[in-house]
Amino acid sequence: MVGDSIESMRRLPPDSIDLVFADPPYNLQLEGALSRPDQSMVDAVDDAWDKFDSFADYDAFTRAWLLEARRVMKRDATIFVIGSYHNIFRVGAIMQDLGFWILNDIVWRKANPMPNFRGRRFTNAHETMIWAARSAQGKSYTFNYEALKAGNEDCQVRSDWFLPICTGAERLKDENGRKTHPTQKPEALLARALMAASKPGDVVLDPFFGSGTTGAVARRLGRHFVGLERDETYARAARARIAAVEPLPLEAVSIAPTKRSEPRVAFASVVEAGLIPPGSVLTDEKRRHRAVVRADGSLALGAIIGSIHKVGALAQGLPACNGWTFWRMEAGDRLVCIDDMRSAIRAQMKDAAE
Repeated sequence: MVGDSIESMRRLPPDSIDLVFADPPYNLQLEGALSRPDQSMVDAVDDAWDKFDSFADYDAFTRAWLLEARRVMKRDATIFVIGSYHNIFRVGAIMQDLGFWILNDIVWRKANPMPNFRGRRFTNAHETMIWAARSAQGKSYTFNYEALKAGNEDCQVRSDWFLPICTGAERLKDENGRKTHPTQKPEALLARALMAASKPGDVVLDPFFGSGTTGAVARRLGRHFVGLERDETYARAARARIAAVEPLPLEAVSIAPTKRSEPRVAFASVVEAGLIPPGSVLTDEKRRHRAVVRADGSLALGAIIGSIHKVGALAQGLPACNGWTFWRMEAGDRLVCIDDMRSAIRAQMKDAAE
């Protein structure tokens, strides 16, 4: 949609957006031209869209677009806002004032930042993203924790992301070889954000679309997008860029079911199904503890009677325990995790539903 971002958002229906990625003007407050040591000029951001007369004007603009973004977000939608030290602290304070619930601040650490040519400050080697829920009540927001962890060699993904800035063939250029857009973000940054906080088929809104990075990544990953951009030159470049994107096959982008999304199965159901008969003896992986399965689905460990979780915790002297992964059942000469029995019940439930 070509036009002012705030006015364009007012044309969108409420509660219609699953994820927002916003790269608003940074209000860089540049004073004069910036030159390198060899006296060549730096192609910095000096466009009118990044200039505001005062901090008060910038704050009013920020409040206005965030209000509209919040209106169109679904109850459990989330929003990423990226910025630099020039603006991100003001943005964060306004977001909290408007009722957004901040989930993380993410540091994009640049692998190849622009040097500080004047040698008067530290090199600006990062930008900050605020990731927030629409409100504190939005508890069921999308976060593909297991998928992110699996792609990170089974380690939790941290809040500092080490990625290069947009260069090379990915950087859009005009017919004169100049950058089409001065602040084009790398696709890797958007891909990580979208894969973390959205699902295939979700609608992603970018109120400051620029050269269309959000749209290109959304199309490749099977998401829908709404891009708002007031500059027709940028919009034309974005359209051409997105049209050339080949969407990935569904099996490459679909989100694997998480344990939280699977139907709840009580241990009593496993006992009732005869997968673990009453009177069976459960033990741990090292065979240190032995508990008897009771007919009501509880366990008996000596005089202690309780759930698979409670008895597992007491056996280890711990405050909590996941009994499904702690307890094992003898099967010939090997031990079988009782969670395998729960998986069998879930498979039966899935077959019945189909």
